Amino acid sequence: MKPARVSIVKYEKPLESVRKAVDLAGALDHLPQKARVFIKPNIVFWTRSVPFPKWGVITTTRVIEDMVVLLKERGIEKITIGEGVVTADPKDYATPAHAFETLGYGELKKRYGVEFVNVMERPFEKVDLGDDMVLSFSADIVNSDFVVDLPVMKAHNQTMVSLGIKNLKGTINIPSRKKCHSADPDRDLNVWIARLADKMPPICTVYDGIYTAERGPGPDGRMHRSDILMATSDVLAGDLVGAHVLGHDPKTVPHLAHAAANHGRPADLSGIEVIGEKIEDVARYHEFNFEYTDETGGYLPKALAKQGISGISYRKYDSSMCTYCSGVNGVVLTAIRYAWKGEPFDDVEVLTGKMMQPTPGKKKTILLGKCMYQAHKDNPDINEMIPVKGCPPKPADILKALHQAGIEADPALFENIDQLVGFYMARYKDKPEFDEAFFRVA
Repeated sequence: MKPARVSIVKYEKPLESVRKAVDLAGALDHLPQKARVFIKPNIVFWTRSVPFPKWGVITTTRVIEDMVVLLKERGIEKITIGEGVVTADPKDYATPAHAFETLGYGELKKRYGVEFVNVMERPFEKVDLGDDMVLSFSADIVNSDFVVDLPVMKAHNQTMVSLGIKNLKGTINIPSRKKCHSADPDRDLNVWIARLADKMPPICTVYDGIYTAERGPGPDGRMHRSDILMATSDVLAGDLVGAHVLGHDPKTVPHLAHAAANHGRPADLSGIEVIGEKIEDVARYHEFNFEYTDETGGYLPKALAKQGISGISYRKYDSSMCTYCSGVNGVVLTAIRYAWKGEPFDDVEVLTGKMMQPTPGKKKTILLGKCMYQAHKDNPDINEMIPVKGCPPKPADILKALHQAGIEADPALFENIDQLVGFYMARYKDKPEFDEAFFRVA
């Protein structure tokens, strides 16, 4: 067998750099004539409340437009850009529409005739991934002839890295996303993700590392201007190389190890030809983990423990906490941080996800989210239960639960929850390398 080819190039010029990456890898060599092409960018989150810090979170419009140009040069007429943006209200279609327009997809339609769709407004089809594992994928991607997968290169706080295979999670429906965050250790998040590309049409993956992220996938991580592009027609090979570029041995990345095993391939670089830049010349370690500690007698993020906060245990999220609870997790921690006035809280425990078990003897237990409430609504180890039953939990209900637990959280944090991301934007202000022009059509 010929080795899988993966190219690595430095981003230098519009179109030329993407063309170089694609041509070196032969990533479009298997593009059928007159194919219906589905382009999958990465828009993990969006808000209309404040200018959004896109760097390292969202695929640059620059790379998307360059790929459209390369497809048009090959005579491709039917091109659809599709993504399933996470919103607190699953029926909020205005926010994805705002994202698409702000990112210039409307201009791409005028200029090149491409379509763009919010997959949450479109049909889904069940796809059997084998071993009785079934997910519902966007019918638009399943019924395309060819997929252009455009992930951002980022470290991920649940899956270590988020690259080509992981990016396809944005094409499944909400019940399927929740199913992926399973409490079953034999079918956990990594097991599900490992299969996402298996029943796809042929894929060209171009990895957007112009900006990369530590502790992603959201805007609360640390962003870097890295100026890296990668390309391949073998998404697993590309992800194995991409993990190395982000500073991680792919054998230690569970979903990549599973994917390799599923295909009878080694989870290393044997059988892969890396063309262009050398991995060691572009690699930089990207931290994926938010550190937690139990030094205060209760689990807390290290930053809160250093502050001296005590009387509360807030265990680290696990892979069973789905996207919709993780969207409020940071806000809850921020609220706790600013509610602390120097005195210990009243022996409170906060549980998230689907797997956590209450600690016997705790005075008050907040069950954050429907899954945790359903798991422990009759648990005798809980003294005072404070449930937040929503899926996703409503900000007002979270605030009420914190107040009931004696944590006087600021209501403004929950009334203006979408504006919190403006805090992250401030980190990159007046830094010229963080350029908004990458997210516009020139």
